[in-house]
Amino acid sequence: MLVLVRNSLLIFALLVLGVGGAPSFAQKFGPDGAPNPDASVVNQRTLLEQAPRVEGRIDIPDVRASVLIQPAGRTWDYFHEVLLHWGGAIMLLGTLALLIVAYLVIGPLRISAGRSGQKIIRFIAFERFSHWLTAASFVVLALTGLNITFGKTLLLPIVGPETFSEISQIAKYLHNFVSFAFMTGVVLIAVIFFRHNLPQRVDVEWIRQGGGFIRSKHAPAGRFNPGEKMVYWLSVAAGLLISASGLVLLFPFYGTTIADMQIAHVVHAVIAMLFVALILAHIYIGTVGMEGAFEAMGTGKVDLNWAREHHDRWLAERLKEEQHSAATPAE
Repeated sequence: MLVLVRNSLLIFALLVLGVGGAPSFAQKFGPDGAPNPDASVVNQRTLLEQAPRVEGRIDIPDVRASVLIQPAGRTWDYFHEVLLHWGGAIMLLGTLALLIVAYLVIGPLRISAGRSGQKIIRFIAFERFSHWLTAASFVVLALTGLNITFGKTLLLPIVGPETFSEISQIAKYLHNFVSFAFMTGVVLIAVIFFRHNLPQRVDVEWIRQGGGFIRSKHAPAGRFNPGEKMVYWLSVAAGLLISASGLVLLFPFYGTTIADMQIAHVVHAVIAMLFVALILAHIYIGTVGMEGAFEAMGTGKVDLNWAREHHDRWLAERLKEEQHSAATPAE
């Protein structure tokens, strides 16, 4: 009798548990009675909102391989494939358009008094070497870098997949190794021309006189005018930022994560586009935009009248130094 009562209580308890657990069990089936495999699974949107990445389980030591989905990567991909393309194209084409308009409207700045036929040294050999080292490496980096951004859109349809692949591989190696020459040049320029690009009182007067673009006014300047100083400081700042972000990309996972490298790429790409636009304007002024300007870095010497019109304070100091040297007897 005791055994019968015990078995009855056990059966009753199992029935109660079965009824209580029925809703939980029923939740695993759809409205039509078929099993619902997604009932106990978190949907993708919820996963992406809860964590910066979705990871799985792996048996190999490389923990980075466990990352299955990185939502931030989609944002980076949109930046690289859409925003950078449109933003870079607008920036570069807009800069070229402004320079063409400036040439057509203002034209090249001529030497008002004409060439005197006398020359004065403006840059010594080492200064010109530092400039051309930076300039030449910058051109290589700019072209190879622009290929990364615009190559698939502009070059690939013209040369075909195989040739484009070979060009891009060579461009990658050039970009990586020439970058060290560029970084060296940036450091040299930053050190050599630092004291000559500090603000001076004469800079205020140069700005008031329109920087020499108003033909009826003379803008006094030292060795470098405020416009050249602005190019110097922007170039040094951009060069340092590009170098730092480039090193992060050049040596991945050395104390950085995927997110760090994505940020470094965004910084690298945006600064590079702005830098190229700045240097396009610099090239224009130093070549067709101003008569006699290219000779300064080309040969190291400039015409006396050119120096008098664009850098009169510096010319006066140089002539005084030469007179003092000539008057001082040799020992």
